[in-house]
Amino acid sequence: MSTSTHFDLVILGSGSGNSLLTPDLQDRRVAIVDEGVFGGTCLNVGCIPTKMFVYAAQVADTIRSAGRFGIDASLDGVRWRDIRDRIFDRIDPISAGGRDYRVNSEHTEVFLGHGEFVGDRALEIEITRPGGRHEVGSIHRITADQVVIATGSRPKVPQVVLDAGVPFHTSDTVMRMDELPTSMVIVGGGVIAAEFAHIFSALGVRVSILSRSVHMLRGIDEEIAKAFTDLASEQWDLHTDAAPEAVRAGGDGVELDLPDGTTVTGELLLVATGRQPNSDRLGLEHTAVRVHEDGRVVVDERGRTQAPGVWALGDASSPWQLKHVANHEARIVAHNLAHPEDLRAADHRYVPAAFFSQPQVATVGLSEEEAHAQGYAVTTKVQKYGDTAYGWAMEDTTGLFKVVADRRTGALLGAHVMGPQASSLIQPVIQALSLMPHPVLPHELARGQYWIHPALSEVLENALLGLEVPDEDEV
Repeated sequence: MSTSTHFDLVILGSGSGNSLLTPDLQDRRVAIVDEGVFGGTCLNVGCIPTKMFVYAAQVADTIRSAGRFGIDASLDGVRWRDIRDRIFDRIDPISAGGRDYRVNSEHTEVFLGHGEFVGDRALEIEITRPGGRHEVGSIHRITADQVVIATGSRPKVPQVVLDAGVPFHTSDTVMRMDELPTSMVIVGGGVIAAEFAHIFSALGVRVSILSRSVHMLRGIDEEIAKAFTDLASEQWDLHTDAAPEAVRAGGDGVELDLPDGTTVTGELLLVATGRQPNSDRLGLEHTAVRVHEDGRVVVDERGRTQAPGVWALGDASSPWQLKHVANHEARIVAHNLAHPEDLRAADHRYVPAAFFSQPQVATVGLSEEEAHAQGYAVTTKVQKYGDTAYGWAMEDTTGLFKVVADRRTGALLGAHVMGPQASSLIQPVIQALSLMPHPVLPHELARGQYWIHPALSEVLENALLGLEVPDEDEV
Protein backbone atom coordinates (compact mmCIF):
# COMPACT_ATOMS: atom_id res chain seq x y z
CA MET A 1 0.00 0.00 0.00
CA SER A 2 1.22 3.47 -0.84
CA THR A 3 1.49 6.16 1.81
CA SER A 4 -1.56 8.36 2.38
CA THR A 5 -2.03 11.26 -0.03
CA HIS A 6 -3.98 14.34 0.94
CA PHE A 7 -6.32 16.25 -1.40
CA ASP A 8 -8.38 19.40 -1.10
CA LEU A 9 -11.37 17.56 -2.55
CA VAL A 10 -12.26 13.93 -3.28
CA ILE A 11 -15.19 13.16 -5.58
CA LEU A 12 -16.65 9.66 -5.49
CA GLY A 13 -18.29 9.07 -8.86
CA SER A 14 -17.77 10.38 -12.39
CA GLY A 15 -21.35 11.18 -13.41
CA SER A 16 -22.77 14.47 -12.17
CA GLY A 17 -19.93 14.52 -9.66
CA ASN A 18 -17.54 15.12 -12.55
CA SER A 19 -19.28 18.44 -13.25
CA LEU A 20 -18.35 19.74 -9.79
CA LEU A 21 -15.01 20.92 -11.13
CA THR A 22 -16.08 24.44 -12.04
CA PRO A 23 -13.60 27.30 -12.61
CA ASP A 24 -14.14 28.29 -8.96
CA LEU A 25 -12.44 25.04 -7.91
CA GLN A 26 -9.70 24.88 -10.54
CA ASP A 27 -6.98 25.76 -8.03
CA ARG A 28 -7.88 22.80 -5.76
CA ARG A 29 -6.05 19.50 -5.70
CA VAL A 30 -8.79 17.02 -6.60
CA ALA A 31 -9.09 13.23 -6.65
CA ILE A 32 -11.82 11.45 -8.60
CA VAL A 33 -12.60 7.89 -7.55
CA ASP A 34 -14.76 5.78 -9.88
CA GLU A 35 -15.11 2.04 -10.44
CA GLY A 36 -17.74 2.10 -13.17
CA VAL A 37 -17.66 3.26 -16.77
CA PHE A 38 -16.51 6.86 -16.72
CA GLY A 39 -19.33 9.37 -17.11
CA GLY A 40 -21.92 7.71 -14.91
CA THR A 41 -25.33 6.18 -15.45
CA CYS A 42 -26.94 8.79 -17.68
CA LEU A 43 -24.23 8.80 -20.33
CA ASN A 44 -23.47 5.09 -20.44
CA VAL A 45 -26.54 3.06 -19.44
CA GLY A 46 -29.32 5.56 -18.77
CA CYS A 47 -30.91 8.67 -20.23
CA ILE A 48 -28.82 9.17 -23.34
CA PRO A 49 -28.61 5.68 -24.87
CA THR A 50 -32.18 4.79 -23.92
CA LYS A 51 -33.60 7.90 -25.60
CA MET A 52 -31.54 7.20 -28.71
CA PHE A 53 -33.12 3.74 -28.80
CA VAL A 54 -36.54 5.31 -28.12
CA TYR A 55 -36.13 7.55 -31.14
CA ALA A 56 -35.35 4.59 -33.38
CA ALA A 57 -38.40 2.80 -31.96
CA GLN A 58 -40.55 5.83 -32.67
CA VAL A 59 -39.38 5.85 -36.29
CA ALA A 60 -40.41 2.20 -36.60
CA ASP A 61 -43.82 2.92 -35.07
CA THR A 62 -44.33 5.89 -37.39
CA ILE A 63 -43.70 3.71 -40.43
CA ARG A 64 -46.18 1.08 -39.23
CA SER A 65 -48.90 3.69 -38.61
CA ALA A 66 -48.41 5.67 -41.83
CA GLY A 67 -51.44 4.07 -43.48
CA ARG A 68 -53.93 6.08 -41.43
CA PHE A 69 -52.58 9.23 -43.06
CA GLY A 70 -52.99 7.86 -46.58
CA ILE A 71 -49.33 6.96 -46.92
CA ASP A 72 -48.37 3.45 -47.99
CA ALA A 73 -45.23 2.35 -46.15
CA SER A 74 -43.82 -0.89 -44.80
CA LEU A 75 -41.14 -1.73 -42.27
CA ASP A 76 -38.88 -4.11 -44.17
CA GLY A 77 -36.55 -4.97 -41.31
CA VAL A 78 -34.68 -3.89 -38.19
CA ARG A 79 -30.88 -3.97 -38.13
CA TRP A 80 -30.35 -4.27 -34.37
CA ARG A 81 -26.57 -4.18 -34.46
CA ASP A 82 -26.62 -1.07 -36.64
CA ILE A 83 -29.03 0.64 -34.25
CA ARG A 84 -26.92 -0.37 -31.26
CA ASP A 85 -23.59 0.56 -32.82
CA ARG A 86 -24.83 3.96 -34.02
CA ILE A 87 -25.53 4.75 -30.38
CA PHE A 88 -22.53 3.34 -28.57
CA ASP A 89 -20.03 4.29 -31.27
CA ARG A 90 -20.89 7.85 -30.24
CA ILE A 91 -21.24 7.34 -26.49
CA ASP A 92 -18.18 5.19 -25.81
CA PRO A 93 -15.66 7.73 -27.21
CA ILE A 94 -17.27 10.46 -25.08
CA SER A 95 -16.86 8.31 -21.98
CA ALA A 96 -13.26 7.44 -22.82
CA GLY A 97 -12.48 11.04 -23.72
CA GLY A 98 -13.85 12.32 -20.42
CA ARG A 99 -11.80 9.77 -18.51
CA ASP A 100 -8.60 10.59 -20.42
CA TYR A 101 -9.12 14.31 -19.94
CA ARG A 102 -9.31 13.92 -16.17
CA VAL A 103 -6.48 11.35 -16.04
CA ASN A 104 -4.16 13.66 -17.95
CA SER A 105 -5.15 16.88 -16.21
CA GLU A 106 -2.59 18.40 -13.87
CA HIS A 107 -5.38 19.43 -11.51
CA THR A 108 -6.94 15.99 -10.98
CA GLU A 109 -5.78 12.53 -10.00
CA VAL A 110 -8.10 9.72 -11.07
CA PHE A 111 -8.39 6.44 -9.20
CA LEU A 112 -10.23 3.89 -11.37
CA GLY A 113 -11.33 1.51 -8.68
CA HIS A 114 -13.42 0.81 -5.63
CA GLY A 115 -13.15 3.23 -2.72
CA GLU A 116 -14.37 2.76 0.84
CA PHE A 117 -14.33 5.12 3.78
CA VAL A 118 -12.04 4.26 6.66
CA GLY A 119 -12.88 7.55 8.42
CA ASP A 120 -15.01 10.63 7.81
CA ARG A 121 -12.69 12.01 5.14
CA ALA A 122 -10.30 9.09 4.66
CA LEU A 123 -10.62 6.41 2.01
CA GLU A 124 -8.92 3.23 0.91
CA ILE A 125 -9.03 2.52 -2.83
CA GLU A 126 -8.33 -0.65 -4.77
CA ILE A 127 -7.61 -0.05 -8.46
CA THR A 128 -9.85 -2.38 -10.51
CA ARG A 129 -9.82 -0.86 -14.00
CA PRO A 130 -7.02 0.03 -16.44
CA GLY A 131 -6.79 3.41 -18.12
CA GLY A 132 -5.39 5.54 -15.33
CA ARG A 133 -2.01 6.22 -13.78
CA HIS A 134 -2.29 3.47 -11.19
CA GLU A 135 -1.64 -0.24 -11.59
CA VAL A 136 -4.62 -2.58 -11.41
CA GLY A 137 -4.62 -4.32 -8.04
CA SER A 138 -2.74 -1.56 -6.23
CA ILE A 139 -4.23 -0.11 -3.04
CA HIS A 140 -4.12 3.55 -2.09
CA ARG A 141 -5.10 5.48 1.01
CA ILE A 142 -6.19 9.09 0.60
CA THR A 143 -7.56 11.85 2.80
CA ALA A 144 -9.24 15.15 1.99
CA ASP A 145 -10.59 18.38 3.38
CA GLN A 146 -13.87 17.81 1.55
CA VAL A 147 -15.48 14.64 0.11
CA VAL A 148 -18.48 14.46 -2.22
CA ILE A 149 -20.44 11.20 -2.50
CA ALA A 150 -21.86 11.04 -6.03
CA THR A 151 -21.74 7.28 -6.53
CA GLY A 152 -25.12 6.89 -8.21
CA SER A 153 -27.18 3.72 -8.21
CA ARG A 154 -27.38 0.23 -9.69
CA PRO A 155 -30.22 -2.03 -10.85
CA LYS A 156 -32.30 -3.61 -8.12
CA VAL A 157 -32.89 -7.34 -8.66
CA PRO A 158 -35.64 -9.24 -6.78
CA GLN A 159 -34.48 -12.12 -4.63
CA VAL A 160 -36.72 -14.56 -6.52
CA VAL A 161 -34.67 -13.89 -9.65
CA LEU A 162 -31.33 -14.13 -7.87
CA ASP A 163 -32.35 -17.42 -6.23
CA ALA A 164 -33.38 -18.91 -9.58
CA GLY A 165 -29.90 -18.71 -11.02
CA VAL A 166 -31.22 -18.07 -14.54
CA PRO A 167 -29.55 -15.65 -16.97
CA PHE A 168 -31.13 -12.20 -17.02
CA HIS A 169 -30.47 -8.69 -18.26
CA THR A 170 -30.89 -5.31 -16.58
CA SER A 171 -30.94 -1.81 -18.08
CA ASP A 172 -27.15 -1.81 -17.60
CA THR A 173 -26.64 -4.70 -20.03
CA VAL A 174 -29.64 -5.20 -22.34
CA MET A 175 -28.80 -2.37 -24.74
CA ARG A 176 -25.49 -3.98 -25.71
CA MET A 177 -26.70 -7.51 -26.50
CA ASP A 178 -25.68 -8.89 -29.90
CA GLU A 179 -29.03 -10.13 -31.18
CA LEU A 180 -32.68 -9.26 -30.63
CA PRO A 181 -34.66 -12.04 -28.98
CA THR A 182 -37.99 -13.07 -30.45
CA SER A 183 -39.68 -12.63 -27.07
CA MET A 184 -38.92 -10.90 -23.78
CA VAL A 185 -40.37 -10.94 -20.28
CA ILE A 186 -39.94 -7.69 -18.36
CA VAL A 187 -40.27 -7.82 -14.59
CA GLY A 188 -41.31 -4.38 -13.40
CA GLY A 189 -44.00 -1.81 -14.12
CA GLY A 190 -42.20 1.50 -13.71
CA VAL A 191 -40.46 3.88 -16.07
CA ILE A 192 -37.60 1.53 -16.99
CA ALA A 193 -40.02 -1.27 -17.84
CA ALA A 194 -42.28 1.06 -19.82
CA GLU A 195 -39.45 2.51 -21.89
CA PHE A 196 -37.85 -0.81 -22.76
CA ALA A 197 -41.22 -2.37 -23.55
CA HIS A 198 -41.73 0.39 -26.11
CA ILE A 199 -38.22 0.04 -27.54
CA PHE A 200 -38.21 -3.72 -28.01
CA SER A 201 -41.82 -4.14 -29.10
CA ALA A 202 -41.36 -1.46 -31.75
CA LEU A 203 -38.31 -3.34 -33.00
CA GLY A 204 -40.32 -6.56 -33.36
CA VAL A 205 -39.90 -8.35 -30.03
CA ARG A 206 -42.95 -9.93 -28.38
CA VAL A 207 -43.05 -8.31 -24.93
CA SER A 208 -44.67 -9.52 -21.71
CA ILE A 209 -44.69 -7.27 -18.64
CA LEU A 210 -45.13 -8.40 -15.04
CA SER A 211 -46.07 -5.43 -12.85
CA ARG A 212 -46.46 -5.91 -9.12
CA SER A 213 -48.90 -2.96 -8.98
CA VAL A 214 -52.41 -2.77 -10.35
CA HIS A 215 -51.29 0.07 -12.65
CA MET A 216 -48.05 0.75 -14.46
CA LEU A 217 -46.12 3.92 -13.53
CA ARG A 218 -47.19 3.64 -9.92
CA GLY A 219 -46.78 6.91 -8.03
CA ILE A 220 -47.87 9.34 -10.74
CA ASP A 221 -51.35 10.86 -11.00
CA GLU A 222 -53.75 7.91 -10.84
CA GLU A 223 -55.94 8.98 -13.75
CA ILE A 224 -52.91 9.19 -16.04
CA ALA A 225 -51.51 5.91 -14.70
CA LYS A 226 -54.81 4.14 -15.43
CA ALA A 227 -54.96 5.58 -18.94
CA PHE A 228 -51.38 4.54 -19.64
CA THR A 229 -52.02 1.04 -18.29
CA ASP A 230 -55.04 0.63 -20.56
CA LEU A 231 -52.91 1.54 -23.59
CA ALA A 232 -50.08 -0.70 -22.39
CA SER A 233 -52.43 -3.68 -22.25
CA GLU A 234 -53.29 -3.10 -25.92
CA GLN A 235 -49.64 -3.08 -26.96
CA TRP A 236 -48.05 -5.69 -24.72
CA ASP A 237 -48.91 -8.88 -22.86
CA LEU A 238 -49.45 -7.04 -19.59
CA HIS A 239 -49.94 -8.76 -16.23
CA THR A 240 -50.73 -6.43 -13.31
CA ASP A 241 -50.68 -7.24 -9.60
CA ALA A 242 -48.31 -9.97 -10.72
CA ALA A 243 -45.01 -10.18 -8.85
CA PRO A 244 -43.43 -13.50 -9.93
CA GLU A 245 -43.46 -16.26 -7.32
CA ALA A 246 -41.00 -18.54 -9.11
CA VAL A 247 -38.49 -18.16 -11.93
CA ARG A 248 -36.81 -21.01 -13.80
CA ALA A 249 -35.26 -21.98 -17.10
CA GLY A 250 -37.72 -23.55 -19.51
CA GLY A 251 -40.09 -22.88 -22.37
CA ASP A 252 -38.55 -20.44 -24.85
CA GLY A 253 -35.81 -19.65 -22.35
CA VAL A 254 -37.31 -18.61 -19.03
CA GLU A 255 -40.59 -19.30 -17.23
CA LEU A 256 -42.16 -17.18 -14.49
CA ASP A 257 -45.05 -18.33 -12.30
CA LEU A 258 -47.57 -15.68 -11.23
CA PRO A 259 -49.85 -15.60 -8.15
CA ASP A 260 -52.95 -16.36 -10.25
CA GLY A 261 -51.43 -19.60 -11.54
CA THR A 262 -50.40 -18.20 -14.90
CA THR A 263 -46.96 -19.05 -16.29
CA VAL A 264 -45.35 -16.48 -18.57
CA THR A 265 -42.52 -17.51 -20.86
CA GLY A 266 -39.99 -15.67 -22.99
CA GLU A 267 -36.63 -16.05 -24.63
CA LEU A 268 -35.01 -13.29 -22.57
CA LEU A 269 -35.63 -12.00 -19.04
CA LEU A 270 -35.21 -8.27 -18.39
CA VAL A 271 -35.31 -7.14 -14.75
CA ALA A 272 -36.55 -3.55 -14.52
CA THR A 273 -37.63 -3.19 -10.91
CA GLY A 274 -35.87 0.09 -10.18
CA ARG A 275 -32.46 1.12 -8.95
CA GLN A 276 -30.84 1.26 -5.52
CA PRO A 277 -28.18 3.64 -4.20
CA ASN A 278 -24.59 2.41 -4.11
CA SER A 279 -24.14 3.75 -0.58
CA ASP A 280 -24.04 0.23 0.91
CA ARG A 281 -20.68 -0.37 -0.77
CA LEU A 282 -18.88 2.68 0.63
CA GLY A 283 -18.02 1.65 4.20
CA LEU A 284 -20.15 4.45 5.61
CA GLU A 285 -20.31 2.63 8.93
CA HIS A 286 -16.81 4.01 9.51
CA THR A 287 -18.11 7.59 9.28
CA ALA A 288 -20.72 9.86 10.82
CA VAL A 289 -22.66 9.73 7.54
CA ARG A 290 -26.17 8.36 7.99
CA VAL A 291 -28.50 6.71 5.48
CA HIS A 292 -32.26 6.35 5.04
CA GLU A 293 -33.92 2.94 5.21
CA ASP A 294 -33.82 2.71 1.41
CA GLY A 295 -30.05 3.30 1.40
CA ARG A 296 -30.02 6.97 0.39
CA VAL A 297 -27.44 9.12 2.14
CA VAL A 298 -29.05 11.64 4.49
CA VAL A 299 -28.31 15.24 3.44
CA ASP A 300 -29.67 18.66 4.31
CA GLU A 301 -30.97 21.15 1.75
CA ARG A 302 -27.39 22.31 1.04
CA GLY A 303 -26.10 18.82 0.29
CA ARG A 304 -24.25 18.29 3.60
CA THR A 305 -24.19 14.93 5.36
CA GLN A 306 -23.88 14.55 9.12
CA ALA A 307 -20.12 14.11 8.78
CA PRO A 308 -18.36 17.49 8.61
CA GLY A 309 -16.84 18.09 5.20
CA VAL A 310 -18.75 15.24 3.52
CA TRP A 311 -21.41 16.05 0.92
CA ALA A 312 -23.69 13.94 -1.28
CA LEU A 313 -25.78 14.41 -4.41
CA GLY A 314 -27.69 12.62 -7.15
CA ASP A 315 -28.94 9.04 -6.88
CA ALA A 316 -26.70 8.45 -3.87
CA SER A 317 -28.89 10.71 -1.74
CA SER A 318 -31.84 12.03 -3.74
CA PRO A 319 -35.34 10.50 -3.78
CA TRP A 320 -35.53 11.62 -7.43
CA GLN A 321 -33.37 9.38 -9.57
CA LEU A 322 -33.25 11.94 -12.35
CA LYS A 323 -30.28 13.41 -14.17
CA HIS A 324 -31.64 16.95 -14.14
CA VAL A 325 -31.97 16.74 -10.36
CA ALA A 326 -28.41 15.41 -9.98
CA ASN A 327 -27.10 18.21 -12.20
CA HIS A 328 -28.95 20.83 -10.15
CA GLU A 329 -27.60 19.39 -6.91
CA ALA A 330 -24.10 19.31 -8.38
CA ARG A 331 -24.32 23.03 -9.18
CA ILE A 332 -25.45 23.74 -5.61
CA VAL A 333 -22.70 21.64 -4.03
CA ALA A 334 -20.06 23.09 -6.36
CA HIS A 335 -21.05 26.60 -5.28
CA ASN A 336 -21.05 25.63 -1.61
CA LEU A 337 -17.61 24.02 -1.84
CA ALA A 338 -16.20 27.20 -3.36
CA HIS A 339 -18.16 29.65 -1.20
CA PRO A 340 -18.55 28.28 2.33
CA GLU A 341 -19.52 31.75 3.53
CA ASP A 342 -22.50 31.89 1.12
CA LEU A 343 -24.16 28.48 1.18
CA ARG A 344 -27.09 27.86 -1.18
CA ALA A 345 -29.97 25.40 -0.87
CA ALA A 346 -31.22 23.11 -3.62
CA ASP A 347 -34.65 23.94 -5.04
CA HIS A 348 -36.75 20.78 -5.08
CA ARG A 349 -40.17 22.47 -5.07
CA TYR A 350 -41.17 21.48 -8.59
CA VAL A 351 -39.21 18.49 -9.81
CA PRO A 352 -40.49 17.36 -13.22
CA ALA A 353 -40.16 13.91 -14.74
CA ALA A 354 -40.79 12.45 -18.18
CA PHE A 355 -41.12 8.82 -19.30
CA PHE A 356 -40.29 8.12 -22.93
CA SER A 357 -42.56 5.19 -23.61
CA GLN A 358 -45.45 4.80 -26.03
CA PRO A 359 -47.09 7.16 -25.30
CA GLN A 360 -44.83 9.64 -23.53
CA VAL A 361 -45.77 10.72 -20.00
CA ALA A 362 -44.63 13.85 -18.17
CA THR A 363 -45.47 15.22 -14.74
CA VAL A 364 -44.73 18.14 -12.42
CA GLY A 365 -46.20 19.34 -9.14
CA LEU A 366 -48.98 17.69 -7.17
CA SER A 367 -51.11 14.85 -8.49
CA GLU A 368 -54.85 15.03 -7.86
CA GLU A 369 -54.45 12.51 -5.01
CA GLU A 370 -51.58 14.44 -3.41
CA ALA A 371 -53.53 17.71 -3.62
CA HIS A 372 -56.51 16.15 -1.86
CA ALA A 373 -54.22 14.70 0.83
CA GLN A 374 -52.76 18.16 1.46
CA GLY A 375 -56.18 19.67 2.03
CA TYR A 376 -56.71 21.67 -1.16
CA ALA A 377 -60.17 22.23 -2.65
CA VAL A 378 -59.14 20.35 -5.76
CA THR A 379 -60.37 21.06 -9.25
CA THR A 380 -59.00 19.44 -12.38
CA LYS A 381 -59.35 19.68 -16.13
CA VAL A 382 -58.41 16.97 -18.60
CA GLN A 383 -57.97 18.23 -22.15
CA LYS A 384 -57.73 15.78 -25.04
CA TYR A 385 -55.07 16.28 -27.69
CA GLY A 386 -57.68 15.38 -30.29
CA ASP A 387 -59.76 18.45 -29.39
CA THR A 388 -57.09 20.76 -30.78
CA ALA A 389 -56.34 21.49 -34.43
CA TYR A 390 -52.93 19.87 -34.34
CA GLY A 391 -54.35 16.89 -32.51
CA TRP A 392 -56.72 16.45 -35.45
CA ALA A 393 -53.76 16.57 -37.83
CA MET A 394 -52.06 13.83 -35.81
CA GLU A 395 -55.21 11.70 -35.70
CA ASP A 396 -54.57 11.44 -31.97
CA THR A 397 -57.23 9.65 -29.93
CA THR A 398 -55.45 8.96 -26.64
CA GLY A 399 -53.40 12.04 -25.65
CA LEU A 400 -54.38 13.84 -22.43
CA PHE A 401 -53.22 17.01 -20.67
CA LYS A 402 -54.43 17.21 -17.07
CA VAL A 403 -54.02 20.26 -14.83
CA VAL A 404 -54.67 20.37 -11.09
CA ALA A 405 -55.59 23.55 -9.19
CA ASP A 406 -57.06 24.86 -5.93
CA ARG A 407 -60.68 25.89 -6.46
CA ARG A 408 -60.56 28.42 -3.59
CA THR A 409 -57.44 30.39 -4.50
CA GLY A 410 -57.13 29.52 -8.17
CA ALA A 411 -53.54 28.41 -7.64
CA LEU A 412 -52.13 25.98 -10.20
CA LEU A 413 -50.79 22.93 -8.34
CA GLY A 414 -49.59 20.47 -10.98
CA ALA A 415 -49.76 19.14 -14.51
CA HIS A 416 -49.71 15.60 -15.92
CA VAL A 417 -49.48 14.76 -19.61
CA MET A 418 -49.77 11.57 -21.64
CA GLY A 419 -49.19 11.67 -25.37
CA PRO A 420 -46.77 12.74 -28.10
CA GLN A 421 -44.24 15.40 -27.09
CA ALA A 422 -45.42 15.30 -23.45
CA SER A 423 -41.89 15.99 -22.20
CA SER A 424 -41.84 19.30 -24.12
CA LEU A 425 -45.49 20.32 -23.73
CA ILE A 426 -45.20 20.36 -19.93
CA GLN A 427 -42.30 22.84 -19.87
CA PRO A 428 -44.46 26.03 -19.69
CA VAL A 429 -46.01 24.71 -16.48
CA ILE A 430 -42.58 23.91 -15.01
CA GLN A 431 -41.44 27.41 -15.91
CA ALA A 432 -44.54 29.07 -14.48
CA LEU A 433 -44.44 27.19 -11.18
CA SER A 434 -40.71 27.79 -10.77
CA LEU A 435 -40.38 31.40 -11.90
CA MET A 436 -43.73 33.22 -11.78
CA PRO A 437 -45.00 35.00 -8.65
CA HIS A 438 -47.13 32.74 -6.49
CA PRO A 439 -49.77 31.67 -6.69
CA VAL A 440 -49.64 30.84 -10.40
CA LEU A 441 -53.15 31.59 -11.71
CA PRO A 442 -54.24 29.41 -14.63
CA HIS A 443 -56.18 32.13 -16.48
CA GLU A 444 -53.29 34.55 -16.11
CA LEU A 445 -50.90 31.96 -17.53
CA ALA A 446 -53.30 31.18 -20.37
CA ARG A 447 -54.23 34.74 -21.30
CA GLY A 448 -50.98 36.50 -20.40
CA GLN A 449 -49.20 35.29 -23.54
CA TYR A 450 -49.77 34.26 -27.13
CA TRP A 451 -50.19 30.57 -27.97
CA ILE A 452 -49.14 29.71 -31.49
CA HIS A 453 -52.05 28.43 -33.55
CA PRO A 454 -52.39 25.64 -34.49
CA ALA A 455 -49.51 24.30 -32.43
CA LEU A 456 -50.00 21.29 -30.16
CA SER A 457 -49.27 23.54 -27.16
CA GLU A 458 -52.86 24.79 -27.43
CA VAL A 459 -53.84 21.67 -25.52
CA LEU A 460 -52.28 23.26 -22.42
CA GLU A 461 -53.94 26.62 -23.09
CA ASN A 462 -57.34 24.96 -23.33
CA ALA A 463 -56.74 22.86 -20.21
CA LEU A 464 -55.88 25.97 -18.20
CA LEU A 465 -58.97 27.83 -19.45
CA GLY A 466 -61.14 24.84 -18.59
CA LEU A 467 -60.31 24.86 -14.88
CA GLU A 468 -63.11 25.94 -12.54
CA VAL A 469 -61.17 28.55 -10.59
CA PRO A 470 -61.80 32.21 -9.68
CA ASP A 471 -60.88 34.84 -12.26
CA GLU A 472 -57.79 36.94 -11.59
CA ASP A 473 -59.79 39.87 -10.19
CA GLU A 474 -61.67 37.56 -7.81
CA VAL A 475 -58.57 36.18 -6.07
